[in-house]
Amino acid sequence: MNTTKHYGPYGGQYVAETLMGPLNELAAAYLEAKKDPEFQREFAALLKDYVGRESPITVCNRLSAKLGGATIVLKREDLNHTGAHKVNNT
Repeated sequence: MNTTKHYGPYGGQYVAETLMGPLNELAAAYLEAKKDPEFQREFAALLKDYVGRESPITVCNRLSAKLGGATIVLKREDLNHTGAHKVNNT
């Protein structure tokens, strides 16, 4: 299901041809499910309770003072229960 036409004719997917049917079914089911408010509530709860969203923000007071400019904050994706990269890049 290449509705956005990103990455040329293949949609950024490189999988076995036998998986294309199931992947298209999964994509269609997701597009339908995400319209459901109950799905969105459950998804938000999973992000909050399992993933750890919203991820913590750390204010770097000493670094901000040393640099003398804007307040520096770090968004601590590394503190998410699943690791920094897994939820953002899958």
